[in-house]
Amino acid sequence: MKHTLSVLVKNRAGAVAEATDVFRRRGISFRSISCAETEDFDVSRLVLTVEDHEAELEAIADELRAQDVVATVEDLSRRDFVDRELVLVKVDVTRETTTQIMQVCEVFRASVIGMGQETMTVEMTGDTQKVDGFIRMLRPFGIRSLARTGVVAMKRGDDD
Repeated sequence: MKHTLSVLVKNRAGAVAEATDVFRRRGISFRSISCAETEDFDVSRLVLTVEDHEAELEAIADELRAQDVVATVEDLSRRDFVDRELVLVKVDVTRETTTQIMQVCEVFRASVIGMGQETMTVEMTGDTQKVDGFIRMLRPFGIRSLARTGVVAMKRGDDD
């Protein structure tokens, strides 16, 4: 099962490294990691996505909470939450494929942000499954370059 953890950390040098070291020591790889300032510039939200490891997650959360740099830890997988990621894709285009690629972009609500003689650069946001599907649809045309942000997430509703 996929778990999405939201960790509020102090916005200072080394805080992310210190928090993620808990996972490194246990040999757990991230499926996704992202971090940026919150509405409070002294605090950053670190969003980590891991597969499996349910048995270890509570111990990891406790270890994170004990760190000086960590304010809160939540396993969003146990709550109603919204998550998104951004993908930028540079895809090969020809006169024959431009219309098809534009149709794929329309279906996925992607935007063209750059055109060259041989490539088109597009951006799209969505949950991980939507981003994966978009990439799958563009792959046959030839992807020259791709960059993903990693998942950002928060609880739905009025809770912080």
